[in-house]
Amino acid sequence: MVRPDIGSQMVDLCAALLLVTCFAIVAQRRLSACVDVFALQSAFLAATAALVAFLTGIHHIYVAAALTVAIKVIVIPRILKKVIERLNVTRELVMNVNIPAGLLICGALVILAFFITQPIIPLGFLLTRDSLSIALAIVMIGFFTMIARKKAVTQVIGFLVMENGLFLAATVAAYGMPLIVELGIFFDVLVAVLIIGIYTHRIQDAFDSVDTSKLTVLKD
Repeated sequence: MVRPDIGSQMVDLCAALLLVTCFAIVAQRRLSACVDVFALQSAFLAATAALVAFLTGIHHIYVAAALTVAIKVIVIPRILKKVIERLNVTRELVMNVNIPAGLLICGALVILAFFITQPIIPLGFLLTRDSLSIALAIVMIGFFTMIARKKAVTQVIGFLVMENGLFLAATVAAYGMPLIVELGIFFDVLVAVLIIGIYTHRIQDAFDSVDTSKLTVLKD
């Protein structure tokens, strides 16, 4: 049997690895590398969920971990890579915020997340004290990625990173959601990625680019 303190440290380690992958996504210019890092982040998320399930004895979290591997580690990255290959877009050459500034902003968001969650942590029981702060930081970095990038594909990855942060928060703070809710969320995320894949293809057809800033030229 794993000691509770060792179990908490292992959850902290997995959550920290999730946060590191957020910085890696922000630092990437190659779209395929962003997809690969997202898949790695999702693998760490699945490992965290499986560990929480083992430590708490809540077995339906194992189902969520398995679905994370199937959908976010395997299916969604394949869909995104096919979109990248079909659109023939390999690099993000222009960004709203450059990489060094983006990394500094992400560091500030991490500090802000820890500052916001400190008054909340004593109000409930958490498997690890830092997990909720890290989850909030991941959500904010995902949102920042959607703002800082111009390519539709990396904006999709930012959305998925936000969802990973929310799933981490639900897993480590509330020990998961009801199974039917988790199944619905995974299905919604998969459908959203499929729809966004079609959306990016339409942008490419219309503007010969997947730069969403070009949508500002649309007029009535």
